[in-house]
Amino acid sequence: MLKWIRSLFSGPTPTGPPQVLRAFSPDQPTIAQAGIRADQGGWRIDATREQTIRLFEAEHPDVEQCLLSYRAELRTEGLNGRAFLEMWCRLPGRGEFFSKGHQQAVSGTANWARYEIPFYLKEGQKPDLIKLNLTVEGAGTVWIKNIELLKTPLAS
Repeated sequence: MLKWIRSLFSGPTPTGPPQVLRAFSPDQPTIAQAGIRADQGGWRIDATREQTIRLFEAEHPDVEQCLLSYRAELRTEGLNGRAFLEMWCRLPGRGEFFSKGHQQAVSGTANWARYEIPFYLKEGQKPDLIKLNLTVEGAGTVWIKNIELLKTPLAS
């Protein structure tokens, strides 16, 4: 009985290790350009207001029935508010769906730490576009580096 109850609240079972679909380096231009510049092996964002910063997109990633993960390292200085990762998946004929890292938000002044947010895709769910963003709620400086989009295959 206990196993059955746990299975109700657990996620799908991975069938292999995570695989990097895309990795982004500071020599690649971000989609948003204003207030962003290469710095400290990543990008520095000087935020003056609440905003969602469009960083990168992955078109036609050829994924389904997997766990997508948006992983990055963040650092902040004097952030009055909070910052977190945000990933959008566009499913043809169904619309756009998101995963936001509210529970992993960073604020104030913080050293480099890794953050990751998941998005589960079921069989038949094949996004044609994945958007990787950073949401900043407030003003201050945020650095982001080592941005990766990963795929972990899941059991059916």
